[in-house]
Amino acid sequence: MAYQPGQWMAGALAGLLLAQPGVAMAQALADRPIDELKTEVRSRYDAALAMSVDPAVTAADTGSYAWASEAKVQCGIAMGFLKSNSKDAESLRRCDFAYGMMTRAPQPAPEAPLVPPAPPSTENCPPEVASTFYFDWDSTTPPADAAQSVAFMAENRARCGWANFTVVGHTDRSGPDSYNDGLALRRAHAIADMMGGAGIPAGAIAVSGMGERQPRVQTVDGQRTPENRRVEVEVNGMGGQ
Repeated sequence: MAYQPGQWMAGALAGLLLAQPGVAMAQALADRPIDELKTEVRSRYDAALAMSVDPAVTAADTGSYAWASEAKVQCGIAMGFLKSNSKDAESLRRCDFAYGMMTRAPQPAPEAPLVPPAPPSTENCPPEVASTFYFDWDSTTPPADAAQSVAFMAENRARCGWANFTVVGHTDRSGPDSYNDGLALRRAHAIADMMGGAGIPAGAIAVSGMGERQPRVQTVDGQRTPENRRVEVEVNGMGGQ
């Protein structure tokens, strides 16, 4: 279904998007024993939380605040799974990557190149799902950090070779199927409209809603599940039909 700009959101957007981490990084973290993993992920969550409220970090123009906010979200989701003694590879991978970006040393200013510049880097360019946005129960209001993720997609789509986007809305299983189909589509439109406001052409955006048919976490009917209330932005039409 082709995206038509609506009246959901507008305005200039700024920030960064969490990129898909490397498989090797995630595997090293996920392979740890559950008890050790609980301690490590809690430590990373606490560090990210402290950095995200540090005035010096929020005032600095280094990107550390955006990565701290992302690490706090993803490590928090990973902790939720670990409380039930289960590992979620996706949130562990994103927690690991965002924490690494948050704690990396600032890069020195580059000197003038003596050779022709290299082609544009495709580092931090997820090949399939560019970003995932999690929603409150029965809500179509994008999360507070959505602007950062949308701005990253708009600013880096040429560098990353992202020609097309498919915005796919999902719900948990706490409502009727027919209602959840509409709710998922409204969530997708809310994110798609932010993308249009950030400068991504409407013709490059498709919108669909899957309702509760593709849960990230399998649950019984009627259960509220934060991990399933989401919008995923897929790139280059690699899914979400």
